Amino acid sequence: MSSLYSVNYHLRAHKRDGFIEFIKSLLLTPFVLHTRPGAPDQTAHDLYCEHQPAAPDSPDGSRPTSTLDRYLEILGCVEDLIVDHLLHTKTDLPELSRLSSLVPTIGRFFTPLPLRASFLTLNAERSIAGRRSVPPSFNDIRHLLNLAQTNAIAPTLKLITFDGDMTLYADGADFARDSQLVQLIVGLLRSRISVAIVTAAGYPGDAARYEKRLSGLLEGFQTLGLDAEAASQFYVLGGECNYLFRYDPSRRGLVYIPEDTYQPEKIRVWSTATSRIQKLLDVAEANIRQCVDDMNLQDRAMVLRKDRAIGNSDEFSLSTQRRLNHHQHALLHQRLRQSGFLPGMQSSLPRGFSTSQTSLETTVATAAAAASVTANAHAAAHSTPPLGAAPRPTTPPAVDLPIPFCAFNGGSDMWLDIGNKLIGVGMLQEMLGCLGHETLHVGDQFLSTGNDIATRSACSTVWITSPEETADVLTVLARLLKDRPALTA
Repeated sequence: MSSLYSVNYHLRAHKRDGFIEFIKSLLLTPFVLHTRPGAPDQTAHDLYCEHQPAAPDSPDGSRPTSTLDRYLEILGCVEDLIVDHLLHTKTDLPELSRLSSLVPTIGRFFTPLPLRASFLTLNAERSIAGRRSVPPSFNDIRHLLNLAQTNAIAPTLKLITFDGDMTLYADGADFARDSQLVQLIVGLLRSRISVAIVTAAGYPGDAARYEKRLSGLLEGFQTLGLDAEAASQFYVLGGECNYLFRYDPSRRGLVYIPEDTYQPEKIRVWSTATSRIQKLLDVAEANIRQCVDDMNLQDRAMVLRKDRAIGNSDEFSLSTQRRLNHHQHALLHQRLRQSGFLPGMQSSLPRGFSTSQTSLETTVATAAAAASVTANAHAAAHSTPPLGAAPRPTTPPAVDLPIPFCAFNGGSDMWLDIGNKLIGVGMLQEMLGCLGHETLHVGDQFLSTGNDIATRSACSTVWITSPEETADVLTVLARLLKDRPALTA
């Protein structure tokens, strides 16, 4: 019989990262077995030492290694596992790598990771090896992987993509004029690195709304004197992969790029299938509304339908209010007045009035499962020949493939979007001529209920949790870019 702990562990698997948990478990051994216990006073310490046998020398005559050395030895082994996984991936057999057998959920790597060198840098800041009571944590490993990936990709970086909310600015906020990220992103553009913001926020063809959200950054292009050639390498891809804009220095703003000028045919096939898209959104909407009713969220949740998205959002959150049109704003203000609250005064709401994370994750899972059944049912219906008919080709035409989508928990809302960031980053790579080892995606949603995790199949990634962490990553990257030679086209 499973213990309550085991049940909870499996139920919370969507909140864990297999590779990080794997490294944590490896580093736990030297922490538990080799970290010397502390003594409350010198007398107790002397008594402890009297009862310990003399530590033998190593075969080569050296003294026993420290906890730091043991951490580095383990990380060296992980480096070797990653290189082995890379080699198997190049032969299209990643499932046969040793790392795949140890971490079945492992994704792709596009560069080796210098974990040992990065750990020495991180240890100097966080004193990980010197801790006696707290082992290396999830965030320690996350920061280690971020630093290692930044160091590894700096020599070849040509394209960097960013999530929006909680990566470049607070959830639902605009890009601040005084943000340190303004100067850091301008520095990337001056290094002739293409920069793209790949966001779930979908405003079809509406450059003005994106310009408002990014006003602080776009104004920084002018204030810091960014040259036209560099500025023209800035892009915004909204709705995961549906609406592309490029900065036009002559207009000092964003210009919409029509889909047929950059989308490959394999994407145009499903992106123009309007009836299939609406059918999938209909199914998702029905399941979202059912979840709202089942969890009694009618008085606080607002179901929002867009051309290529359907979501359940906490109507009292700032991020929700920024997504509403004028008519929806009027309805929201009316409901707030009826509830006794003033619009925009979220801080005055009673505790617990917002939608809980568990409710959002439940809705994500429910909507995603229903949409997946609908999308795959269409593909199955068009791939199975009638009785007595000739068998159809092994590879079905693109028109018969499922409509791609992603469902994610945005913190104060959940959304099911048509398309995903894997498609979005892939299109940018194809358009700009960049490969996976030349592309870096920075985002905060890398759990299974996030919308950044899909990019791991297209490029290297960095997992941050706040704009401040993004600034830390870019500060390291800026220092590394100063030392690299100029890239050839």
